[in-house]
Amino acid sequence: MTAIRHAARTARAGQELLQASGDVIARRLEIVAEGLRDPLKADLREMSLMGSEKVEALTASAAVGLNSVAAMAATTAAVAAREAAAAQGALGAVLKSASPAEAALAQGAWMTAAMGRAVSDGWTFGATMLKLQADALAPIHAAAVANAKRLRK
Repeated sequence: MTAIRHAARTARAGQELLQASGDVIARRLEIVAEGLRDPLKADLREMSLMGSEKVEALTASAAVGLNSVAAMAATTAAVAAREAAAAQGALGAVLKSASPAEAALAQGAWMTAAMGRAVSDGWTFGATMLKLQADALAPIHAAAVANAKRLRK
């Protein structure tokens, strides 16, 4: 899935989450009020779900986030190692240069390549963050939408 699709999916899921959350909160407030009016007829099952479902959804979301962040940390370490090696190679080329002009060309070639890699890595990082956002929101969205659907009955 492209970065644009992840962003669109997240925006759509966010809108659905807001609507579903409002519906669920409104219905659950009614359930709580009904329970306060007649405690013997209180919907204890639904009241108990109010906390446990949130914990489950947030735990799933956090797991997605932690796994993604660990992968991003590994990628960042690889990029840092790659750039250190490129800088070391460029320094070697500058030091071996026969003239100042040759040294400037070597340094310029390294800088141009480094800037290209930085732009590419930046786009990749941004796309990864958009995917992380979409994936981390998914369990919370799924729980809220399922609750709204169930509570409409």
